[in-house]
Amino acid sequence: MSRYAPPSTTRAPWALGLILPLLGTVALSTACTTGDGTSDAASSAAPTTAAAPSPADQPSGSAGAPTTIPTSAFVELPSELRKSPRRSTPVAEALPKLCANEFGTGGRQVTASAAMTVTYKKAGEPDSNTPQGMIHQTIFTFDGDGATDYLRRVGDAVRACPSFDQQGSKVTVESKAVTGVGDDALLVTRTWSATSMNGERTGGAGSSQIAVARVDGVVTVFDDQGWEGSSGNPTILDRTMRDAVHAIDAWQR
Repeated sequence: MSRYAPPSTTRAPWALGLILPLLGTVALSTACTTGDGTSDAASSAAPTTAAAPSPADQPSGSAGAPTTIPTSAFVELPSELRKSPRRSTPVAEALPKLCANEFGTGGRQVTASAAMTVTYKKAGEPDSNTPQGMIHQTIFTFDGDGATDYLRRVGDAVRACPSFDQQGSKVTVESKAVTGVGDDALLVTRTWSATSMNGERTGGAGSSQIAVARVDGVVTVFDDQGWEGSSGNPTILDRTMRDAVHAIDAWQR
């Protein structure tokens, strides 16, 4: 906007009468809408971007890359599996960690990130029963080819971590590509020796999974955690990942 101002400090009354309504119109249109067409009241409750990155990590900001992520972009579990409604979660808390920060390396091409968590139960069980687990979902939007690069970096980092120590117990890590889900998808399985409530080994094994899927310039990461250290539910995670791809695809359209 030009900083030029006419030398005269007085304006005719009719000119002020025109300028003030126009300013009011501009202010209202700016305050009432957001980039995805929702109201400020609605968008304030929806997850948008994570905490602002440092100046060195600022995204380049392509006009085609989203800078906000609406709630509608996140998957919603079917009512028969939903123990509690999804809730906004800090991205740093939602992303899984194995040997290091394998899933948090979005880089400078990230234009937005947000996360939500949903708690699930076994189908048919009453709400009063103990939950079966929870799923953290994180969504990243990328500029340029950042989404493809992210999947590549995650795959390399996971393969470099065949096992890690978790509270004195060895956790093994295996990964494989998943076909037919988005443009690219990766499934990571963590396996450990199961223990009783007293910490004694039972002779069985526990497991949980991480899923990553790309849809164009958007990547979503799922971390399925069984309740209180128990195994996750791979069937529910698989369904959730596939439903999430449809939700992201619908949002992008």
